[in-house]
Amino acid sequence: MGGLSGKRILVTGASRGAGRAIARACAEAGGQVVIHYNANRGSAEALAGEIGEAALGLIGQDLGEAGAGVKLWTKADAEFGPLDALVNNAGIYRATPLNDDRQWEAGWAEQIAVNLRAPCDLMRAAVTAFQRRGGGAIVNIASRAAYRGDGPDHCGYAAVKSGLVAVAKTLARAHSGENILIYTLTPGWIETDMAPSRVEARAAAVADIPLGKVAQPEEIAAMTAFLLSGDCPSATGSVIDINGASYVR
Repeated sequence: MGGLSGKRILVTGASRGAGRAIARACAEAGGQVVIHYNANRGSAEALAGEIGEAALGLIGQDLGEAGAGVKLWTKADAEFGPLDALVNNAGIYRATPLNDDRQWEAGWAEQIAVNLRAPCDLMRAAVTAFQRRGGGAIVNIASRAAYRGDGPDHCGYAAVKSGLVAVAKTLARAHSGENILIYTLTPGWIETDMAPSRVEARAAAVADIPLGKVAQPEEIAAMTAFLLSGDCPSATGSVIDINGASYVR
C-alpha cells in the first residue's frame, strides 16, 4: 500500500483526462476514490472497473447547476465518507471574445459556475467537515492562465482560474493550523481533449513550451497524489507550476 492508505478521496471530473489519471494514481497509492462525472457515466464505470476495490462509488453531478458543489460534497460524504480529501479537477474551457456578445455572456456565466463557484463551494464544505474531523487535504487544479493570462479570446477562463487560486490561498492561510492542507497546481497544456488538436494550433502551443512538449495527465496525477499523502505539509498554500517552463515566476 502507498502513502494514501485508508484515505477516502473525492475526485471531480474523474471520468476523463487528468481527473482519470488522478483517480488511478490515488488508487495506486492506496487511497479509495469517489469518482465524480458530469454526463459520461460509461467512462466513469470503466474507470471504476480498472481500479477495482479502490473505487468507493460513482456520483454524477452537473457542476454548472446552482448549488452543485454543496450537493456533490453532501452526497459523496454521506454515501461514501467520511471523506479525507478533495481534488477539484473538473473544469471547462470556453471562449469569451470581446466582439461576440452571446459568447462573452455565456462563457463568463458557465466558467464562473463550473470553474469557480462549484470548486469554492466544494472547498467550503470540505473545510467545514475537516474541522470536525481533525484535518484533511485539498488539491485544486487551476491553470498557468491564472498568472500569465490566456489568449485574447479567453480572458474569462484566466479570470476564474485566478479567483480559484486566490480562494485556495486564503483558506490555506486561515485553516492550515487546523491540519487542513490546501494546495493548487497551475498546469499549462495537458495531453487531454482540451489540448490543441489542429496542426497549426498544436505547433504554436508546443513552440511556447521550452520543454518542448505538453504535460502528460500522469504528471499532474503524480504531484496530486504526493501532496495528498501529507508527506510535505509545509507546502500548504503553495501554487505549483507544471507547464514545461512556459511560465516561470
